[in-house]
Amino acid sequence: MQGRAANRHAAFESFECSVHAPAQAARGARAVIRRAIEEQAMLAGMMLIGSAVTFGVWAGRNPLVVLNAAARRPTFVGRFGLTYGAGPRRALDVYLPAAREPRPAGGGAPLVVFFYGGSWQRGRRGDYRFVGEALASRGCVVAIPDYRLYPDAVFPGFVEDAAAAVRWARDHAAALGADPRRIHVAGHSAGAQIATLLATDSRFLRAHGLDKRDLAGVVGLAGPYDFLPLEDAALKRIFPEPVRDASQPIRFVDGREPPMLLASGLRDATVKPGNTVRFASRVAAAGGAVQVRLYPGIGHALLVGALGLPMRRFLPVLDDVAAFVRAAPRAPA
Repeated sequence: MQGRAANRHAAFESFECSVHAPAQAARGARAVIRRAIEEQAMLAGMMLIGSAVTFGVWAGRNPLVVLNAAARRPTFVGRFGLTYGAGPRRALDVYLPAAREPRPAGGGAPLVVFFYGGSWQRGRRGDYRFVGEALASRGCVVAIPDYRLYPDAVFPGFVEDAAAAVRWARDHAAALGADPRRIHVAGHSAGAQIATLLATDSRFLRAHGLDKRDLAGVVGLAGPYDFLPLEDAALKRIFPEPVRDASQPIRFVDGREPPMLLASGLRDATVKPGNTVRFASRVAAAGGAVQVRLYPGIGHALLVGALGLPMRRFLPVLDDVAAFVRAAPRAPA
């Protein structure tokens, strides 16, 4: 089975950048991108076109429909509509592995708190059932919270909600069969900005008696980490001028962050890969642990869609995320 999976993913090998310093990272990333385009773009593009056509015909206007339909499999046990605070948007869904894997004595499964994207203006936890199924199928406990969205909240309101969700996860980890010292935050797009801000600016977790070093790891998929100045009028309202600078995860890096996996698709025109490269470079320059994955032929939405069925049969994104989460050391006691 592993051999067949490796063959399916051969055209989509991710490119891992060992980031040591900003200048080295930039040069290395440019070289990697050139090689990716020259050596694999044709084959990757042909496979992606076929997948995209099938995907679009089946799903219509909402690709999340097909992903969630495929996630109705006996790979998880769900607990839905749990509250982590007051208000209709402070609720979450939990996905538990259906088949529990052997664990070290006294240990537990990793717990991933996943924040979805949507430009801080839209999204529902139920739309990301496929993410819960995907990670639960790899032995993770998964919590997918809602959080307040614009116009009901502006920055930093949604990050404050996210911190409260992490506190809930920490408090309930053991009861869910997870290890409280193996909590990861993850997110896609706007959700990646939220996740990485929790891991860089400690004030949010400190408000709940935690520190960023209480996290075992961070996964950022196509995240905006360094996106000023703003041009979009809606974003200017979401990030008011007095607190706008504090919305940038890159500004808080000090080398004390938990290990990070930062991924981007090289065809992402929504949040360009430079965000990932610049942020990873800053983390590495400060002495932090960071891995970068750059995927040829993959755009913004497909990066998160690749976690679900049927896309994960062809793309290695879930394999990379699951391997990172499993390998991450436990957070300090």
